[in-house]
Amino acid sequence: MLLAFDTATPAVTVALHDGDRVVASHRTVDARRHGELLAPGITAVLNQAGVPRQDVTAVAVGVGPGPFTGLRVGLVTARTLALALQIPVYGVCTLDILAVQAVDEGLDTPFLVATDARRKEVYWAAYDGRGARLDAPQVSRPADVATHGPVVGAGAVLYPEAFPHPVQPALPDAGVLAGVVVEERAELLDPDPLYLRRPDIAAPATPKRVS
Repeated sequence: MLLAFDTATPAVTVALHDGDRVVASHRTVDARRHGELLAPGITAVLNQAGVPRQDVTAVAVGVGPGPFTGLRVGLVTARTLALALQIPVYGVCTLDILAVQAVDEGLDTPFLVATDARRKEVYWAAYDGRGARLDAPQVSRPADVATHGPVVGAGAVLYPEAFPHPVQPALPDAGVLAGVVVEERAELLDPDPLYLRRPDIAAPATPKRVS
């Protein structure tokens, strides 16, 4: 049983995959309550499938890019579960999850995936018509990556002047994440965060000596 979840966007999405299909899923959208919502979401999918936690054999987690706080919740939870249950944990770029879902829903031309990076910026990456990422994820102002081509993700919804051709999905699905890992449809990564920029909090500078 593969337990998959992603907290890199406003969606807290969780799914359980038995190796053949998704057997349970749960999603809540709340950008400020990742820490409160993930554990109940995990409990909900396990209860829905009637699977005890000890039967989970692997964990999959979205590694972002995403805001520091929400992303940390998912990664810390994934590492903790993997350590407690002595099972492997696989990371997947959250933009890749959205790309795979878009291709599965019929998108077959080159496209961008763009998610909300706050500060009037987006996290983004370019993909070919098969959903293969063409370069490393980046963070930019929407105007700097504006396109009339299709754009998957919430970035297209937030900045229609830069991305006038939005394509679903807007938010990632943990069921897709689970399938990506089972079928190895994207690069599998270590469970380390893709922040792309420094956190807002910085260490204080060395104080000046008083003379």
